[in-house]
Amino acid sequence: MRLPIPAALVAATALLLSACGTTENTAAAPSESAAASGPVTVTDARGKAVTLKAPAKRVVALEWGEAEMVASLGVMPVGAADVAGYNVWDKAAPLSAEVKDVGKRNEPSVDAIVGLNPDVVIIADERDSTLVPQIEKYVPVVVTKSSDASRNFDRLREDFKLIAKTVGKEADADKQLSEMDAKLAEGKKTVEAKGAAGTPFLMADGYLEGSTVSIRPFGKGSLVSDTAEAVGLKNAWTGKVDPQWGLGQTDVEGLTAITDPKTVLFYSASEEDVFTTGLAQNAVYQRLPFVVSKKIHKLESGTWTFGGPKSIIMTADQIVKAVTA
Repeated sequence: MRLPIPAALVAATALLLSACGTTENTAAAPSESAAASGPVTVTDARGKAVTLKAPAKRVVALEWGEAEMVASLGVMPVGAADVAGYNVWDKAAPLSAEVKDVGKRNEPSVDAIVGLNPDVVIIADERDSTLVPQIEKYVPVVVTKSSDASRNFDRLREDFKLIAKTVGKEADADKQLSEMDAKLAEGKKTVEAKGAAGTPFLMADGYLEGSTVSIRPFGKGSLVSDTAEAVGLKNAWTGKVDPQWGLGQTDVEGLTAITDPKTVLFYSASEEDVFTTGLAQNAVYQRLPFVVSKKIHKLESGTWTFGGPKSIIMTADQIVKAVTA
């Protein structure tokens, strides 16, 4: 259900329109201080040119990957969606206690967003196509691609640089991307030196639906699969995945297609761990090669599998450590 814009926002609209560049309003203090650095124009994932009066200092990010990118660039968002969830699932760039929660990721509150008087709202493409025009009535919106299973590392660089230009931190973004590249190259050398290159892996997360465990394998093209392959591993999951996230869907029986005894399972479970609870007594699961060989590695809590450069580094470190131990 889409949230209507409450009448109370009407009074605030005149003030907020200053952020859209349609009126001048000297009361907008946060934007005034930033204006000294001059206007900035970015072209977002829609191909739309978005002009701000200055690099954004007050940012609301509605997807965790984007919130991580903003925070990692040294600009703490004034608002984010599901802050409590972010703090559990993404610890690559922690949010401060002052970051306001603007609602669920799939149903943020327009009035909460606008009420923070942001300079810009950053939202992932297709997260909610009807939400963007609602917010743009009051605040400039920059849309990121967020994920593309055909070119996820290139997409990540583009999104990160887009956000960096929006907040005036392009040099910081270049530095972080260089650090990410160096970490992946270093990891690949370590894997090769240990004779672990080409190790087959399955990356997955899962959840319970009643008593049934559903599993989401991260197929080739998903960001974490690209990370594992960048350090020299090979994705063992060849089942169907979606074109945006590279995610598949299966049950435990579907995993029996994986037969190579060298396969390593990496899984993500920052909250409920269905791999040790829902599957602990499952006879099919117990016969899978990575269970028999005990080649199972749970990613650290807070390793976000859809994040930015900081999450990539966090993930790569764990993968390399697991296969070279």
